[in-house]
Amino acid sequence: MVAPQLSLVVPVYNVAPFLPRCLESLATEPTETTEVILVDDGSTDDGPAILADWVRQRPHARVVRQPNGGLSAARNAGIAVARGHYLGFVDSDDYYEAGYYGRLAALCEAHALDMAVGNATYHFEGRRDDYPVYTDEPPAGVVRGRDLLRHRLRARTLLHMVWMHVYRRAWIERHAMRFEPGLIHEDVPWTTRALLLAERVAYDPTPGYRYRQRVRRYAPQDADRRLQSIIDSAAHNARVLAGLAQSVADDPELQRLLRWQLVDGGLSIFHKIRQLSGAPARRERLRRARRDGVLALLWRNATEVAQRRRIARNYLKSLIGLA
Repeated sequence: MVAPQLSLVVPVYNVAPFLPRCLESLATEPTETTEVILVDDGSTDDGPAILADWVRQRPHARVVRQPNGGLSAARNAGIAVARGHYLGFVDSDDYYEAGYYGRLAALCEAHALDMAVGNATYHFEGRRDDYPVYTDEPPAGVVRGRDLLRHRLRARTLLHMVWMHVYRRAWIERHAMRFEPGLIHEDVPWTTRALLLAERVAYDPTPGYRYRQRVRRYAPQDADRRLQSIIDSAAHNARVLAGLAQSVADDPELQRLLRWQLVDGGLSIFHKIRQLSGAPARRERLRRARRDGVLALLWRNATEVAQRRRIARNYLKSLIGLA
């Protein structure tokens, strides 16, 4: 069987109201060069029926079903069965313009890229005007991934959404790249590592992907549970980024920029702790950040006085039991 040019992996979990619009985008893909892998991650809404109906007349599409394991596990399941020369990820509550992923795959093919980086538009569903994710001007042409990473960390414009990228699948497999199951904001270590590893990268500034900004409402108990997951994920990401920063000791500027990214993301832990609904839970999370070494990790990697002030303030709070 001839391998398709492009595999698109689409995790699906309880997004039935938004799924038809995403499928409309996927329907624009040329069937002779694209495979669509829809990973039903244990949906309990009408999503499975919608998917079954959609793939019935589309031999280039398939549904992979699994118990709910989260976005990372769903993406990994799609990677495991993908056959395309190039690989992209689509979030099933978003949509995109026809040709978006084909254009990035063609860019990879034309320039023997490891990774093509695209652009997107924040889509506010009419609540306010949409606007592009990236408006900067990174180095033109083919560059090393670390140089694009350096540019965007210098400008503090780096965003980690993996659905803006297309990758050479053989390169993904050579580096055994997979998403860490159970995390929220799993794109952060993935994208940073990908850019550090990629020898050939190019950027297409055309914003063809629509990143839906949904209004989400959670019951208090569910909100606290989600906040706890975000805090745990931010701590994990800080540790991973610390390791990546250590790996570029031969490049002091890039190392410093990665340390800044590490601490900037890690400081979100304190913001999320303040959002927990109960004072005892807030105090315990602060104490845990100290006991588990997260505060010390942030302190060691801080690159600015303002960062150190925030870390010190929260360290003192953890000692005296303030929340």
